[in-house]
Amino acid sequence: MTSRFVTYQWEVFISLEVLSSLFLIAFLLLRYAFSKVRLSRWFLGLFLLTMIIEAALAWLVYNETGEISNFQIVVGIFLIYAVTFGINDFKKLDRYIKEKVGKWRGVQLLTEKDIEQMERAKDPAVIARKNRLWWYIHASIFIVVHYMFWLNVGDQSHSFIYYLTDFSWFANEGAEGSPYTHETIAQISKVWSVVFAIDTIASWSYTVFPDQKKSV
Repeated sequence: MTSRFVTYQWEVFISLEVLSSLFLIAFLLLRYAFSKVRLSRWFLGLFLLTMIIEAALAWLVYNETGEISNFQIVVGIFLIYAVTFGINDFKKLDRYIKEKVGKWRGVQLLTEKDIEQMERAKDPAVIARKNRLWWYIHASIFIVVHYMFWLNVGDQSHSFIYYLTDFSWFANEGAEGSPYTHETIAQISKVWSVVFAIDTIASWSYTVFPDQKKSV
């Protein structure tokens, strides 16, 4: 049974992601469209359960293979997102569903706090502050995870700080000259570094070039 989970790890993970999305949609619709608050809580519980199963699956695959693979990294990224920015995105989705279902039913489902938060979310100063916060968290995770990679599969001939300042290895193929001896980790590091660079430009653009709308 365990080997079967390892063999079909991606299929199981994708199925869990699809189920979690369906459970989340069911939770919101039952709660606001049909006013089934108690029943909706069951689907919220199922949504949380899928995340626990995903974490258990990643650990199971690691125990069976004895190595960190793309699978554990992808699952880890999904789970980190879920417990950080996923919560904030869920609140946004919750307010969005309230607004749309409220219009459909002809009732006001949004609270005064919801309306205030939606208005604040449009303020350039708030947008810039949130993007800076996101960048600080992303930068912290980026450095910590890369340091953990370096401790486990790193090239110890140079210090970790050295690789933060010297990117000459970036143009090399595979793991040659990189901070890591594991080729998959080296490739993930390269892709993540590009994403981080783009995110840095995008996140700080809201601070350097803010909209002209007056802040609240």
